Formats: sequence, C-alpha cells, structure tokens
Amino acid sequence: MGRSAPGAHGWRRVLRVSAVLLADLILVNCSLLFTLFLNYGSVFDSTAIRFFRGYALIITAIAGILMLWRGLYRVSARYYGMYDFLSTAFVCAILGTALAGLEMSFPSFEDPQRALEIPVLFGLVAIAVLSGARIVRRVVAWRVIPIARVREEKIRKRALVVGASDAGEALMREMSRSRFSNYFVVGFVDDDPEKADMRIHGIRVVGKTEDIPKLVDEFVVAEVIIAIPDADGPTMRRVVDLCNRSGARVRTMPVITSVLRGDAKAFQHLRNVEIDDLLRRPAVKTDLSGVNNYVAGERVLITGAGGSIGSELARQIANFSPSSLILLGKGENSIFEIEQELLRNRGLQSRCIIADVRDAGSMERGFEAHRPTVVFHAAAHKHVPLMESNSIEAIENNVQGTWRAAELAVRYGVKKFIYVSTDKAVNPSSIMGATKRVGEMLVAAIGHQTEMETGIVRFGNVLGSRGSLIPMLKAQIKSGGPVRLTQEEMTRYFMTIPEAVQLILQAGALGKRGDLFILDMGEPMKIVDLAYDLIRLHGLVPGEDIQVVFTGVRPGEKIHEELTYSEEALIPTEHPKISMVRNATSNPGAVKQQVRALLELCGEGKAEQARQSLMEIAWGKSLEPYDVAGETALTS
Repeated sequence: MGRSAPGAHGWRRVLRVSAVLLADLILVNCSLLFTLFLNYGSVFDSTAIRFFRGYALIITAIAGILMLWRGLYRVSARYYGMYDFLSTAFVCAILGTALAGLEMSFPSFEDPQRALEIPVLFGLVAIAVLSGARIVRRVVAWRVIPIARVREEKIRKRALVVGASDAGEALMREMSRSRFSNYFVVGFVDDDPEKADMRIHGIRVVGKTEDIPKLVDEFVVAEVIIAIPDADGPTMRRVVDLCNRSGARVRTMPVITSVLRGDAKAFQHLRNVEIDDLLRRPAVKTDLSGVNNYVAGERVLITGAGGSIGSELARQIANFSPSSLILLGKGENSIFEIEQELLRNRGLQSRCIIADVRDAGSMERGFEAHRPTVVFHAAAHKHVPLMESNSIEAIENNVQGTWRAAELAVRYGVKKFIYVSTDKAVNPSSIMGATKRVGEMLVAAIGHQTEMETGIVRFGNVLGSRGSLIPMLKAQIKSGGPVRLTQEEMTRYFMTIPEAVQLILQAGALGKRGDLFILDMGEPMKIVDLAYDLIRLHGLVPGEDIQVVFTGVRPGEKIHEELTYSEEALIPTEHPKISMVRNATSNPGAVKQQVRALLELCGEGKAEQARQSLMEIAWGKSLEPYDVAGETALTS
C-alpha cells in the first residue's frame, strides 16, 4: 500500500519548514548582494549586476539542497547549539566553494584575485547571517518570562548561588530562561580567588562562602542555592551552617536530568542528599592493602549477603580476586540481586546458597559443597523494637545462627571467621543487643580454643542501611512530614556503609584470637540534629515546612549507646582510626552450657524465661572468669 497523505500536523510542519527554507534562501541572496556591495560600493554596478544574475539562481538551488540534506530544519530553534552552528558553517563553506568553482568555470572578472575574494567573503557573510538569524530565533524562543515580570524583582525570589563553576553556570542558564523559575539571581559566591569579580551570564561573583551572611543582608537574599554537586560532607555542612546563620532558606542544585526532561517542577527538586553530607566528621578511609593477603585466592563465604552490609562486603571483596565468592542468605530476591550485580559489573560468577543460618541441614550442606576458607558472618535480625516482641526469633537467629556458623567453620577448616556486632551489645537493654553480645562471647571463646583465627567488629548505626533511620526520615520528608523521632536527647554513633565494611575487612587482616575492633566514629550525634540537617539539606525549614514530633522511647531502646565496657581497654592498631579490645572472655564451657539451656527454652516456646536467661548471659551473671588452662573446645 502507498504511504498515506500527511495529516494536519504533517501539513503544518511542511508549511513551517517551507517558510523557514524560503527565509533562509532570501538571506543567502541578501548575503550575496551584501558581499557585492562591500566589493563595489553599490549593488547597481554593472559588473555586480552581471555577477548576481549569472550565479544567484544556481547558488540558491545549491543552498536549498544542502540545508535540507544537513537537516537544518530538524533542529528546534530553542536548542540551536555548537553542532548546529558547525552544520550551518559547513553549508556556507560549500556555497562559497561552489561560487568559486562557478567563477573559475565561467569567469566574470578579469582580475583572478577578485574572483577568489568574493566567494570567500560571501561564505563568511552567509555564516554570519544564517547563524545570526538562528541565534535570534533561539533568544526569542527562550524569552518566555514577560519583561514586566523580570523588572518586578519582588515577584521573583532573590537568590545567591554558591559555586561559580560549570554546575553554577548551568543552573544560572536554566533559571534565567525557564518559565518555571521563580528566582532572580543577584550574585555568585566562590572560594576560588581567580573567580573574584568574574561575571557569568552578566551576574557577578560577589564574594566567598564565608561572606554569605553579610551578602544575604546586603542583597536582601531570600534563598541560597548550593551548586556544588561534588562537595564532600564537611564542605556541604559548612556552607549549610553559614546559610542557616544568615536566615536565608537553603536549597541544593536541582537534579539536571529533571531539567533536561523539561520537568515543570525541576526547580522545586533537590539533588539526592548523600549520606556523607550527614556525617559531622570526614569519612574514614581505610588502607585495605592487607586484605589482599587473606582474601586473594580464598573461598570466601558471606552470610546475610543480601543485606546492606553483606552486599557491600561482596562488592568490595570481589576486588581482591577470591577464588570463589559464596553468597548465603534467606531471601532469594536479595541474593539474586547482588549475584546479578556482581556478574554485570565485575564479571564475577558467585555461588549462591539460599538457607537459614539456624537450619543445621542447609548450613551443613553449604559448607560441605563449597568448603569456604574465610567466613564473614553478617546475618542477623537488627530492628530493636521488632525483636522485643519476637524474642525467640531473635535469639534463634542471632545466637543459634552465629554458634552454628562458627562451629561449622571450625569443623570444615576455615582459616578466618569475622563476626559483625553492634554497639547495642554493650550493657544491652534490648533483646537484639543482648543476642549480639552473646554472639561476641561465643566467637571470642571459639577464637581462644581453636586454631581458627576470629575477629569481632563492633560499630554504631550505619547510615543508609536497609530499614535504618535515614531512609525512614527521607520517606517522611518526601511525604511532607511530620518527621517522627523518639526522644529529643537521644544520641547515636554513626558511620557509612563503606566505613563499616572497610572496618570488617580490616578486622580480618588484624584479628587473631577473638579480638574486637572499633572504629573511631567521633562524638555521638543527637538524632534530632541529624533529622534537622537532613531537612535543611532538602532545602526545607524544620518546624515550618516539615514538622518534627517526638513519640517517646520505644521498647528496648537506650537514650545513649556505648562502644565499650568499662573493663575493656582500647589498644591502638596500625590504623589510626581503628582500636582493638583484647579483654578476658568468659569460660567457654560455661558459655556453651548457658547458651544450650537458653536455646532449649526457645524450643519450648518459653519466651519470658528465654528473655531472662539471655540477659543473664549477656550481662555475665553466673559465668566464671575465663581460665586459659581450663579451656575446652566448643562443639555443637
């Protein structure tokens, strides 16, 4: 069947292209006449008239063909750019060359030099005229804000942009021409001395970041927009603090993809707040060179590999060329996702085990089939309030699962076993914290009794981990609030997922006999301060745009967490930010006996008795001090 006739929209496009083409052909002829005028001082000179009559029609035809061929009419005037300018210049260069060829074939001048000058000048004039017309159309297309509105600055928010680099320039350009922008930029601030008094799109760099409070008053600034996409946490926090001191609202740069999509609300959007923005200290970078010595060429097993910590462990361990990477977890979807990510991004084919760490049969089959030589035990239930109402599940998963994994590691000749713990294990007030403390005791005891090297890692809240505080707060902010916190004075130690995983890997390099490792995480932070920071980094004002309400301390929670017991002495390590604890552990035999009785209570469904027994073990009641001479091996 033949192609159907163009519809109404098609005919309108044909008419529009025809009109623009006709205008361009007229401009080409005007360029030729202007060139002749420059040469002869008049377009009515007989030689000029003869030249124009002889070549104008041919040049017009060639110009039409070339401009259609180069697709100049498939370019929106709003987006005429450098590539399109080069296409226009290419067409004009060919027109000049064609004119020179015509003159050489059918000469109109006796002077050969003039025969070359006119085509060259014509090409340059044509470039200027055709490109200039397109630039004018682009300016008109973007002139969407009425002049009256631009003059009435009070209708638009006076803004100060932090960052006079590419990001700031792009932001300024988009704000100046977008119909959805309500900003009137009064200046830039930048700490680079070479940018002092520089102008971007006519707007001057008026000072440095330290001048923000003064500039806000001087220019009556309503909002400060941070356009530093690669700023680290301390830099971002310093700028935000300066802005907050000034009283101006703070916003971060809009996501550029939203601008490119033409999102009508792009200037209400903020870039994603990075986790490092929330740390009130520089992120700790750990030298992982020693990790290669115990991971390269080994069969590495990660329990809980689908979780936030386990999956990041898998990503980082993949960099050290293990002979095999074994991912063990109960959730098939999360294990599948990290397996596919490693295959896609690293080309690493992992081995996957879908198993519950409490299941003796599944765990035994996994160790038998894959024979790991290094084990990272990250599988655990971690939500404090949930575990308070599910105590038996918490004990069986966190205690029995840890014991089973460690005993299997000994039986199958594992060289290193690294256990992931938490600061909630110190003087525990919750079921979850107590289960992790008992896990520490079991791993430390096994480390003292066997040839297997063991290490324990104890750290605070992990920013951005699945189901943790930050994702919850972000969701509440996104929905417009309120942000719900438990208690105004509550504090926590915080670290990022990469910091936590680097600490775990470093513990594997340093740990020998149940040694415990702790990262220097600075001073504990108030959760309410963290929430306020997160709200401000989203460009909102706590208490005005987003309400903050306090709901009370939940079951099992403490106001303040601790990293060590009073009797635990911190020992410096090779890494200045990592300390080690090598304290006396409880008698392994007593630990084993108490834990076995605890698990029997769980098996009988006696939740309250199991809870009481767990707390007694975790707090060291009824356990005799550890005696090296009397140590006996733990067996399942």
